[in-house]
Amino acid sequence: SGAPLSKAQLEQLVAPIALHPDPLLSQMLMASTYPIEVVQAARWAKENPGVSGAALEDAMQKQPWDPSVKALTAVPQALQMMSDKLDWTQQLGDAFLGQQEELLAAVQNLRQRAQAAGRLKSSEQQTVKTVQAPTGAGTPTGTGAPSMIAIEPANPEYLSVPVYDPRVVYGDW
Repeated sequence: SGAPLSKAQLEQLVAPIALHPDPLLSQMLMASTYPIEVVQAARWAKENPGVSGAALEDAMQKQPWDPSVKALTAVPQALQMMSDKLDWTQQLGDAFLGQQEELLAAVQNLRQRAQAAGRLKSSEQQTVKTVQAPTGAGTPTGTGAPSMIAIEPANPEYLSVPVYDPRVVYGDW
């Protein structure tokens, strides 16, 4: 914790994951608030590489970790990245807890930028669509709900981790 992050800092923080499918992004944001558990889970995933499906669910029921961390054991490369870049994970967790609205706005900014650069499109792995943002706190009435870009996995059972270079996908940084 410390001073709140600027818009540019928040965008830089979420750049590596802003184009992940929404369910994966939410799990990673939640899990980032439990950095120690992320490290433990990444270690567990490394030691148990063949465990998946029902066996993985059973194994996770025995663990005391947060549900978001347990869910990420099904996406070992996401978990490993968070464990390897622990400073980043902790910063992300602090920003998610302290500046959630701004952080999610940064994700949307980056998605719009990637879409404008032609780098964010629907594919076999994912569906990209523009939806109305849920109205609620912070949305003045009568302005019309702002639209946001949603990224949904083509197969909800299987979350793929897109691999991309932030310098390329977002155009001029």
